[in-house]
Amino acid sequence: MEQIHESALTQMRKSVRKLGSSSEKYGDPTLMRFLIARSMDSEKAAKMFVQWQKWRAALVPDGFVPESEIREELETRKIYLQGLSKNGYPVMIVKACKHFPSKDHLQFKKFVAHLLDKTIASSFKGREIGNEKLIGILDLQQITFKNVDARGLITGFQFLQSYYPERLARCFILNMPGFFVSVWRMVSYFLEKATLEKIVIVSNEAERRDFIKEIGEEALPEEYGGRSNLIALQDVTLTPLED
Repeated sequence: MEQIHESALTQMRKSVRKLGSSSEKYGDPTLMRFLIARSMDSEKAAKMFVQWQKWRAALVPDGFVPESEIREELETRKIYLQGLSKNGYPVMIVKACKHFPSKDHLQFKKFVAHLLDKTIASSFKGREIGNEKLIGILDLQQITFKNVDARGLITGFQFLQSYYPERLARCFILNMPGFFVSVWRMVSYFLEKATLEKIVIVSNEAERRDFIKEIGEEALPEEYGGRSNLIALQDVTLTPLED
């Protein structure tokens, strides 16, 4: 298996060069995410990797999205970053009742990149390895029709699929009201099979126990059966990376 991986990685790096780009700054764990997302097809993975590089250069030219560019999205305090799960994955919570469809879609895209980047970076131990994953929790408690944003949901999941391949470990959806089922059915149409397999709609007590068990009480706020407090995304300070 290792030889197959080595061969695929070598071929992918060659394909990236043929496409006029470079993968020298990136380690094997990063490239392997793209290979896995494209079923170990080196050429398809290389194409996806180069598209990701171009996307980063256009949307995140400085390597990060500063809070000053997404102030309106942050002001709602709808995203929470809760530390690490039992398996060492950072846990991000979205409170949908605090979200309203954005009139500035570019700012929303930058916000999604910011929250995913910061969530992933919160698990770095001195430096990025490249294969870190995250757990997302989408809480639909108390949402109304004003909070429904199918376009925003699709954007978030498409970012994960196209630009953060193999970063999603699991996504739990909590408290889904009946009227949202048709919305979710439409959103699901845009999701790849591999993404759908990582999504769990928690709808009964047994699933709720499994949800708490997988994440761990230390990272979960009390309202979800854990022992921690909610921590807003902008209140989390990341540890500087090693040089």
